[in-house]
Amino acid sequence: MQFFKNLKPAAATTAVIAALAPKDLDIDDPSSIRGVAKTIAGGAMSYYSGTSEKFVDLPEPHYWWQAGALMGSMLDYSHYTGDKSYDKLISRALLEQVGPEFDYMLPTHYGQEGNDDQAFWGFGVMSAAERNFPHPDKDVPSWLELGSNIWSSLSSRWDTTSCNGGLRWQIFESNPNGLDYKNTVSNGGLFQISARLARATGDKKYLEWAEKVWDWTEAVGMIDTYGNVFDGASASHNCTDTNPVTFSYSAAIYIYGAAVLAEHTGDKKWTERTERMLEASRSFFSPFDNATNIMYEHACEQVFSCNADMRSFKGYFSRFVYGASVFVPSIQPTIDELWHTSALAAAKACSGGSDGTTCGQKWYVGGFDGLTGLGEQMCALETVQGLLVGDAKPPLKGDEIKTVRTFDPSAKSKRGRYDARRV
Repeated sequence: MQFFKNLKPAAATTAVIAALAPKDLDIDDPSSIRGVAKTIAGGAMSYYSGTSEKFVDLPEPHYWWQAGALMGSMLDYSHYTGDKSYDKLISRALLEQVGPEFDYMLPTHYGQEGNDDQAFWGFGVMSAAERNFPHPDKDVPSWLELGSNIWSSLSSRWDTTSCNGGLRWQIFESNPNGLDYKNTVSNGGLFQISARLARATGDKKYLEWAEKVWDWTEAVGMIDTYGNVFDGASASHNCTDTNPVTFSYSAAIYIYGAAVLAEHTGDKKWTERTERMLEASRSFFSPFDNATNIMYEHACEQVFSCNADMRSFKGYFSRFVYGASVFVPSIQPTIDELWHTSALAAAKACSGGSDGTTCGQKWYVGGFDGLTGLGEQMCALETVQGLLVGDAKPPLKGDEIKTVRTFDPSAKSKRGRYDARRV
């Protein structure tokens, strides 16, 4: 199927943005939002040592998936602020990780790659496709084809040997931690990518799969009648032992997929599902009476148990809920109520370190809490820059999606040891 057309436009210009101290954020002033986002983005990228010529893994304790998540955050930064200064680096990171089959199944990361990890790279790839993000490597398929390849890889592992379907968390028997677990992040990843491909291509098979994954998730009780999205269940127990813990990013992955389908299908059930899950997600706000409408990761923040992964979850929560508002405008009042307050709190939390702009974890303390890391930077970045979503172009679809050969159209592939094979 031909998903795209080639396009060779003039190189994009980079917006000139003055970096601002996050604590001075004015959410009613786009230039202030951009300036604060620039400062926080710089802090996030300080954890990444790759260049426009070479991808480099993030330092421990971060896993490979979080590099893909970071590139997704930076794709948002580029799109929302107009600052293109990181674009070559983002493109190189995405292109170097495609793997020998162009599906982000990378042999060097088999030991740690789960279905959810692959899905997070897929989220970034789909954003690149939906925004005509520059793709300078002629030896690699288009962003949209890469997204389709990821979908094919994920859907091929749909497992009917237990629970009547679903994806397991892990892929390889060499990584048994989670191999018995069917979780909502992996299945939500397949659901969301299916929804986005359905909208982008118009191919009914993707819509059918989105419906299938949603129906399965509800049938096994991982999404309840109130819209809560639970973490997962054991395959060996036929998914009857649902783990009741909830994480903000699990909900958001489904929220965004449902919102995409609300626009794509015009079916009110997807709008209602989006609204219901967002309403259930109020549990991730207001940890105390004096911290009303401030976001927190309630599974771990208050008991100091957030690991490196969990410390980035609020960022994806913000990313996907802001994005959902493009397709389901009825959720905007909730965003105004909750995310505007949280953005201000996040900005105030970015007041630590020797530079006075390093971000902390707990936004409800009224300032910097001394807990720092890549996750803290990403959470604040997505929560602040997402305020600009209404001024940005919505995701493209159909013939609007093209392969943009900028940077250096005549450049040879920099993919190293992998063969250049067209899918």
